[in-house]
Formats: sequence, structure tokens, C-alpha cells
Amino acid sequence: MKTFKSPGHLQRFLSIHDPIANLFHLPRHEMPSTDFREMRSLVMQIWREIAQVEVA
Repeated sequence: MKTFKSPGHLQRFLSIHDPIANLFHLPRHEMPSTDFREMRSLVMQIWREIAQVEVA
């Protein structure tokens, strides 16, 4: 809580952070590297759509 100005600010951050962070937690030890890279590419594509970021 040190870096947040108020409990409300912390709650707003966490409500956005959790669903996005879950996109990036892939079970690496349970899949071959080719599948991992494919899933990672898909996750980054979803993130770009959410964040409305264009690839340079």
C-alpha cells in the first residue's frame, strides 16, 4: 500500500491488474516450446487489442 495514495487507488489498480496479469501466466512446464511460443504470441495479440497498441 506504500506506493498508492489511497485504498481506492489500490483497489482500482488491482481490479485492472489481476485479469491482465493472468493472461501472461502460462504453464511453461506443461507444454512444448512450440506451443508455448504460439500461446505467447496469442497472449501478446490479445494484450495489444486490450491496450489498443499498434505494432511498429
